[in-house]
Amino acid sequence: MRILLVGAGGVGNAIAKIAARRSFFELMVVSDYDLSRAESVIAWIEERHGDQNGRFVAARIDASDPDAVAAVAREHGATHVMNAVEPKFVPTIFAGALAAGADYLDMAMSLSEPHPTNPLEETGVKLGDDQFAQAPDWETAGHLALVGMGVEPGLSDVFARFAADHLFSEIDELGTRDGANLVVRDEAGNEIFAPSFSIWTTIEECLNPPVIWEKDRGWYTTAPFSEPEVFVFPEGIGPVECVNVEHEEVLLMPRWVDAKRVTFKYGLGDEFINILKTLNQLGLDKTAPVTVRSADGPVSVAPRDVVAAGLPDPATIGPRMTGKTCAGLWVTGLGTDGEPREVYLYHVSDNEWTMAEYDSQCVVWQTALNPVIALELLATGVWRGTGVLGPEAFDAVPFLNLMALPVADGGYGQAWGMEDRLAAV
Repeated sequence: MRILLVGAGGVGNAIAKIAARRSFFELMVVSDYDLSRAESVIAWIEERHGDQNGRFVAARIDASDPDAVAAVAREHGATHVMNAVEPKFVPTIFAGALAAGADYLDMAMSLSEPHPTNPLEETGVKLGDDQFAQAPDWETAGHLALVGMGVEPGLSDVFARFAADHLFSEIDELGTRDGANLVVRDEAGNEIFAPSFSIWTTIEECLNPPVIWEKDRGWYTTAPFSEPEVFVFPEGIGPVECVNVEHEEVLLMPRWVDAKRVTFKYGLGDEFINILKTLNQLGLDKTAPVTVRSADGPVSVAPRDVVAAGLPDPATIGPRMTGKTCAGLWVTGLGTDGEPREVYLYHVSDNEWTMAEYDSQCVVWQTALNPVIALELLATGVWRGTGVLGPEAFDAVPFLNLMALPVADGGYGQAWGMEDRLAAV
């Protein structure tokens, strides 16, 4: 396997560092628009793990140009293109990978567009619609596009497949629930606002109308931050208020897993929600460029890019962050014995550990872990397929086994949890 990793930011950085401890691939090309970022990732790997005998090389890439992506992939004989940049680049990287004759993976799917006249009730263009529309092209080419293979989406979708195959005879709801007790402080020890993931992506997810799926209704939308509920997260995180957010799981799970309802709720917190609402009211969430007058003349800039530039890079806040983040799937329905069952399947990432082991903050590290496991399963032929597929299309057991197996035994040493929570009768 020869991997072209597109993006050396927080998640791409962590993907390369996690992969450096594995032997399933021949080459990883770490590429970025800023070549120095790619080079610094490789320098860290070589300093920590020694000479890699050419397994890692750096390259400059323009992710906005499908021809450029294809050219870099061909130059290095890439068999797989791993997309680790913001979802606005999905269409060009997706096209470039197919043109180069490579398989493709991403962690966030092509962007949505709200319904033009009824956005809070009806879907418009849904997340991933553009990619699934091209499935026949990938099938004809005999190549695989594995979409939504991060942590959420990704691991949560693997959990959905596992629950359907091994824990439940009938599923009422597949509810992805994400919460954390993370705190970021400045040099004086004061708590500050510093999102742990790309603010560009966060704005997109949180201010778009959330999508819900119901078996008798299909996909429909609701208002941002709707249906608040308090969900109790494990391993000391505790109760966190979660709200509906637009996310890929709701668009992926119903394609392969039989359930009556699919939802995604995220623990944002009042401060974060109020900031997002303010950005929306001021128009600072917009992606269309506006003209700004400056001393050097008019400058065209997207307001959302200005917000992103003014906040700390999520890849750099790890040393000032404390706490844990939890990603998981809450499943209700009837167990294999026909009795009511309620289960929470989850994985917790501790920032202190990820910083010590990988010099990577826990949210981006947890996201990066899962595509590396998927790449290994594809490299060994345990997972295989053609067309545009989500994680639910594959057997969950090999993934979860490899994830939890101790490092000394050839695994990743990342235990996942399962809490049986008695369903109300």
